[in-house]
Amino acid sequence: MKYVIASDIHGSAYYCGLLKERYLAEGAQKLILLGDLLYHGARNPLPRGYSTLETAAILNAMKEHILCVRGNCDSDVDTLVLEFPILADYAILPVGDKTLVLTHGHKCYGVLGKGDVLVNGHFHVPAFEQRDGYLYVNCGSVSIPKENSPHAYLVLEGNKLVWKDVETGKPFQEKFL
Repeated sequence: MKYVIASDIHGSAYYCGLLKERYLAEGAQKLILLGDLLYHGARNPLPRGYSTLETAAILNAMKEHILCVRGNCDSDVDTLVLEFPILADYAILPVGDKTLVLTHGHKCYGVLGKGDVLVNGHFHVPAFEQRDGYLYVNCGSVSIPKENSPHAYLVLEGNKLVWKDVETGKPFQEKFL
């Protein structure tokens, strides 16, 4: 199965529209969103094309394809405009012989086991690091990247991870689980 994993759209209809284009072009079966869908947060600038309602409309048109977990900028009120569940703190995804723990990244839930893979966003910087008994993967940020990283999303197919630029669709890093 092929997945597109993305985080931190922060209400950018512009970048959300590009993410939708990339998702369709990838031919993935699921779009996994790791939170911070509609609001930019107090510490972030307004992203390009900021419109929470336009962003919600783009995502709602894809609701059958979305699996989502809650970010620190997501709230109960967002459920009034989004037509898919967004309030789960984490999700578990078995992939081959690995267990992926999907979360936004602002909280630690203590659900990681030895050999698991933690996948999150929140920090807005793509990462792939071996840590104390688990693999840490960050998909980066769709709309507000940090530390000179590109506007990013992640493609997971089999055990291969490919980080891609949302604006161009070009890969900039790949790794294996």
